[in-house]
Amino acid sequence: MTAPPRTIPSSLALRDVKWLRSSYSTGANNCVETARPATGALAGLLAVRDSKAPDGPALIVPPHCWARFLTAVR
Repeated sequence: MTAPPRTIPSSLALRDVKWLRSSYSTGANNCVETARPATGALAGLLAVRDSKAPDGPALIVPPHCWARFLTAVR
């Protein structure tokens, strides 16, 4: 079994996902967006990208790691 990638060079590769913007994002578009791919090698993982660069790279993490990160920064 091949491990899923930790990053994706372009978020455009995630065509069929719905990106959700942080509720803390302002009109200046200065926050992060997350998506949960439902199929393929990334199913069950969480994609995170910079809302200022929607065509840019995405970080791929397990949801529990993202939850730990959010808890740590609060």
